[in-house]
Formats: sequence, structure tokens, C-alpha cells
Amino acid sequence: MIKTVAHVIHRRGRRVDDPGIDIPVADDLVSQPGSRSKNVDVSFYSRVEPLTTPDLEKAADMDWAWTIFPDDLAEYRRAHDERSKPHLRAAETSGDIEPTGIPDPGVDMTEVIRNKARELGFGEVGFTMYDNRYTYAHRKGWPKFQNAICLALEQDYQQTQTIPSLEGEYAHFGTYEIEAEIAIELAEHIRSLGYRAQMHLDSAEAGAFIPMFVNAGLGQLGANGQLLSPHFGSRSRLAMLTTDAPVTYDQPVDFGISNFCQECQVCVNRCPGRALIRDKVWYRGVQKNKVIYERCRPVMANYDGCGICMKVCPIQKYGMKPVMEHYVETGGILGKGTDNLEGYTLRDKGYQGPDKLPHFNTQFFDIPNCRPEELLFNQFKEKVQAATMPPVEEMREFATEVKKALERGKRQSHMKD
Repeated sequence: MIKTVAHVIHRRGRRVDDPGIDIPVADDLVSQPGSRSKNVDVSFYSRVEPLTTPDLEKAADMDWAWTIFPDDLAEYRRAHDERSKPHLRAAETSGDIEPTGIPDPGVDMTEVIRNKARELGFGEVGFTMYDNRYTYAHRKGWPKFQNAICLALEQDYQQTQTIPSLEGEYAHFGTYEIEAEIAIELAEHIRSLGYRAQMHLDSAEAGAFIPMFVNAGLGQLGANGQLLSPHFGSRSRLAMLTTDAPVTYDQPVDFGISNFCQECQVCVNRCPGRALIRDKVWYRGVQKNKVIYERCRPVMANYDGCGICMKVCPIQKYGMKPVMEHYVETGGILGKGTDNLEGYTLRDKGYQGPDKLPHFNTQFFDIPNCRPEELLFNQFKEKVQAATMPPVEEMREFATEVKKALERGKRQSHMKD
């Protein structure tokens, strides 16, 4: 059934020298540019319940995950963490570095910076105001500049299609490493123009990125909780620079993603942990398909970072232009119901075709969903309830473990501050 086209979106090519693309948006997919939100509610939650990062609030389950990682994955992750330390240190002090050049008064730097970012390899580049409402509670006051440069770097296509796998994790974390290097180079370039630049990288970010990427017109939030951008969908890694350089903000765009995801539902149907919600809900002032962390995290930990919601997204697999053209021409979802899009293999569970999902028992989802010190306290409380009085040595051991957990949390918080 042929659909009526409501509007066509023109985007630059994937790479600097690639031709641009035109994306048709069917009339029944039209919603509104960007995301549907209630500003008064977003502001309310940012005041009374500021965002927190899982790196701190869920640190106990992250510690637990390391205990079940296969040896090859654990070795790779440790090596990645070591390689990333210089990047994180550079990001933490980047806002304090003085410009090396002299600014040209009255000159808009938007296209100068955009062209340099694309020359360095970023596939999507957009500009918007930094929205402090999405800053994590422990990072309030860290972002120094108002203008946000949103950057997306595509990760390897072939490696991504092997998800979940160690090869997929190479693509995941390897892309972050490449992105950090070229973000440093972009920040240095901005300083050479006479302006300051502060880097917000993975594990050194000030807050949630996606709302600002949506506002910068780089995509829309998908049902899988990820940014779906025109060329590579969710197959990218995000970074951001904030600057005092004079730039013109981009505007949010209606790519039709909000309604398309409700028609598609492939990621919802194929999630092995059943962690994705079919219907949109209002959460912290934004209408979205909410991800259930407690259903997602155990699968990620047990199966090489999972990422199946990325793998089975047709926008990731085929690109937004072919998917939207197919929808206009047929009213259907490109690849839906096929092994090519929906099939995946889980270690110890075998191949999962379009009509098959793995089964997990209740204990599989029983993870320590808290801070390490909270987990230790709960364990100690259980021991107290089971005995009249814990032995002195056990109490000393418990005190030592709590002290270590608090010191570890303080180091993590300091690294992010």
C-alpha cells in the first residue's frame, strides 16, 4: 500500500565527499520535531530528583558483572580501560585550557567547526544549547560553556552485525577510543580559532547526551532507548564538546522515528531479556519507550554486552533512507520477520530466529542493583538476622569491606568530577 509523503528531509552524505540523501516521511509517521516533552516537568525533575549515573548508583552490579565476564572479554575490557585513562584525564581538564589563537570578532564558527569535525571522521555533527537539566547530580557545575557540539562516530558495520560477541565489543569500545582521539584534535582546533572547548566523553560525560542530540537535529529517540540517526541508526558512539565559540544552533527534526518505532517493534519483540516496553510512557517529562534496567543488565553482563536491540533495528541495518522508502512504497517494515534482520545467536542458548526467544529463570535476573556499600550493608543485615550476634572478626571484616567500597565510590566520583 503506497503511502502519501508528508515531507522529505535532506541530509549530508555519510562522509565528507559522499552525496547527500533525501529521506521521505510518510504522512502517518508525522509527529513533531525532536521529542515530545513537557518542559515544566523536565525542569521539575532536574530540581527535585537530578539525574544520576549508573556508574555510581549501580556500581555493585557493575562489580558483579566483572565476576562473570569470560576471560577474553575481561582482558579486553581491562586493556580498554587502561587505554582510555589518558583520554579521561584530558577531558577532565579540557575546560581550563586557554585558547592558542585569536578569535575573529563577529564570525560565526558553525560551519568551520562542522566541516573540521566531518573531516576528522564524525558522521553526524550538530549544534544546540547545552541543557543543564540533563547534567548528573554529581556533575552540577562542571560544564563550563553554553554551546554544545554534538558528535556521532559510526562504529564498524560488519563487527556490529556479529552482536552479541567479543567482536561486537571490539566495535563498541574501540569506537570510543578512536572518538576520544579525534575529539581531542577537534578541541585543539577550536582553541586554535581563539575559543575554549571542553570535552564530554564516554565515562567523562557531564550528563545524558541524547536529549541534546535530538535538539541538534541529529536523529530521534528509538524504542530501544538509543539515538536513531539517518545514516547508521544506533550504530554509533556519542561525544560532545561545549564551547564559547559563536555558533548557530541547529533545529530538531521530525524524521518520523517516533511513530515508525511504534509500527516496527522489532527491538521490543527480539529483546532476550524482555527489557523494552511496547507502549510509550511519560518519564521525567519525556514521552518514550522505557527500558527496564533490571531486565537488561543481566543479559548484557552474561552475553558480551548484548546489544541485540541495536543489531535488529532496521535503521541500523539498512539506513533510514531505504527503510523509509520501503515504508512509503509498501506500508511495511524492511526486513521484519526475516532471519537477515531478526536472527541472533546466544552462547549456551543457540540460534534465536524471528519467532524464538531464549528462556531464563528468575534467578538469572537477581542482580545487586545498588551501590557497593548498600550491598554490603544488606548482606551484613541478613547475617545479623540469622544469628544472635556476628563474631567480632566478621564485624571487622565487614567494616573493612565497607571502607573499601566507600573509597572506591569516592575515587569514581572524583574521576567524574
